[in-house]
Amino acid sequence: MKRYETTGSRIVYKGSILTLRVDDVRTPSGRMVEREVVTHGGAVGIIPLTDKGDIIMVNQYRHAVAANLKEIPAGKLDPGETPAECAARELIEETGFAAGRLAHLTTFFTTPGYSNEIFHLFVADKLTPQSSELTEEEIESIESLSLSEAVRQIEVGIIKDGKTVAAVGLAKIWLESGGHGSA
Repeated sequence: MKRYETTGSRIVYKGSILTLRVDDVRTPSGRMVEREVVTHGGAVGIIPLTDKGDIIMVNQYRHAVAANLKEIPAGKLDPGETPAECAARELIEETGFAAGRLAHLTTFFTTPGYSNEIFHLFVADKLTPQSSELTEEEIESIESLSLSEAVRQIEVGIIKDGKTVAAVGLAKIWLESGGHGSA
């Protein structure tokens, strides 16, 4: 494995969700380069499955792309919170449902070219209603889609959110395996 050495680092922005730092890096050939790195505390996504096997999606406004997007419920980890605790909390906050079963599917880096954000993906089933008043103001609406309809909406460009695209594929694998274990 090639070794890259960080020789210096400076924070250029620190916000409530992320920090931007610039690292001075020596490449294996000895050349010095700067690398911009977004640091993030991590996030979770949940694939909520109804008793029929439909996926519950949220439609919410995303300011960075100035659009409403159809997505799986998701959110950032709070300090000291485990990914499973965060997933259970976000599911209730964004959909009004609690999971009777919450299974970890996978963990991945969202955009390792410039960020250290790690994303934990869960599937939730055996859902029970918990609240009729959602706490997330960005959520425009909630809808259930069959797996085949979710795949079709990805293919035609209705669903454009990367974590949701990955989640739909993993949900298919998980359901085909009988809903046991990791995808």
